[in-house]
Amino acid sequence: MTTEAMSAEPEERPVKPAMLRGWRRRCPNCGAGPMFRGYLKVRDACPVCGQELHHHRADDGPAYLTILIVGHLLAPALLITFVKFRPEPMVMAVGFTIGTVVLSLYLLPRLKGALIGLQWANRMHGFGAEPHE
Repeated sequence: MTTEAMSAEPEERPVKPAMLRGWRRRCPNCGAGPMFRGYLKVRDACPVCGQELHHHRADDGPAYLTILIVGHLLAPALLITFVKFRPEPMVMAVGFTIGTVVLSLYLLPRLKGALIGLQWANRMHGFGAEPHE
C-alpha cells in the first residue's frame, strides 16, 4: 500500500441526506434500496448499491426516542382532552391507547433508519465490526 493511499481522506458522507434517507427506510448511501428486511431487521447489504449495512446497530436508541416523542406529544393531548371535553374514561383510554400504538409503530422504523443513517454518515460501526479502510 502506498503512502498516498494510507494518508488519503475517506470520502465525505453528509449527515442530513443520510438521515433523511434512513427516515424513509432507504439505504443511506444511495437512497434507492430498502434498508430493512421486514419491519426492523436491517439488511446485510443494500440490494441496489451493495453498501454493507449489517454492522450498524441501533440497539435501544430508536425505542427510547419513540417513547420520548410519543410521550411528549400525547401527554399534553391527554390533559387538554380531559380538561376541555371530559370524555368517558373508557372512550379516552381506548382512543389514546390506539393513538399511542399507531404513533409508536409509525415512528419506530423511521427513527431506527435515521439513527442508522447517522451512524453510516459518521462511519460508526457496532461492536465487533471491522473498520473499513
